[in-house]
Amino acid sequence: MNGDIFIDDTFEDKTVQKWEANTNSFITVMYVESPCSALFVDNNYTLYCSMSAINKVVKRWLNDSNLTSITTVVGTDSRGLASNELSNPHGIFVDTNFDLYVADSTNHRVKLFPPGKLNGIVVVGRNSSNPTIDLNLPIGIVLDAEKNLFIVEYGNHRIIGSSSNVFRCLVGCDGQGSESNRLSQPGSLSFDRFGNLFVADQLNHRIQKFEYLEKSCGKLK
Repeated sequence: MNGDIFIDDTFEDKTVQKWEANTNSFITVMYVESPCSALFVDNNYTLYCSMSAINKVVKRWLNDSNLTSITTVVGTDSRGLASNELSNPHGIFVDTNFDLYVADSTNHRVKLFPPGKLNGIVVVGRNSSNPTIDLNLPIGIVLDAEKNLFIVEYGNHRIIGSSSNVFRCLVGCDGQGSESNRLSQPGSLSFDRFGNLFVADQLNHRIQKFEYLEKSCGKLK
């Protein structure tokens, strides 16, 4: 909320850095054993890191002075399909109830882990109890204030959104391409406060903005 930016710097230094907006300086905030595919800071000022290479998500309370005080939240060092396992986790999101959502990428699903639980629930994708749509390499996820879930689907070059537990394609629904309505290997997404959607369109080497139009989208935001 104060404009600080958290940056994965683990490929060489095995650290996560914080760029402080008020001082324009970098501070090391966490040491990790493997690169972070995604970072997230929750309302309790806890920093989460998803480690795709070793199939788990870890966290660290940022007010703790010990930079190596890290807790494994979910996952093991082994890749798998079990309720306590992940396979190349990428995008993560923690809501206001501290529920953790993980893009379980090569298991082709998104899992929900309630606070303190090591066993997750598949909310969409492979082995979901409510199979509304198939996923192919989900790598980014965002929840809005109404608990709607938005998913970057790398393998199908599209953005998926939910409303009332029904998932549908929102962007890139006509397949891979470079036209303004298509994506090519999208990597992440974000919303501004007006509901406009920004997508890192990786293979097209661009950032795409999709404007929120209330009359065309109904209640889906």
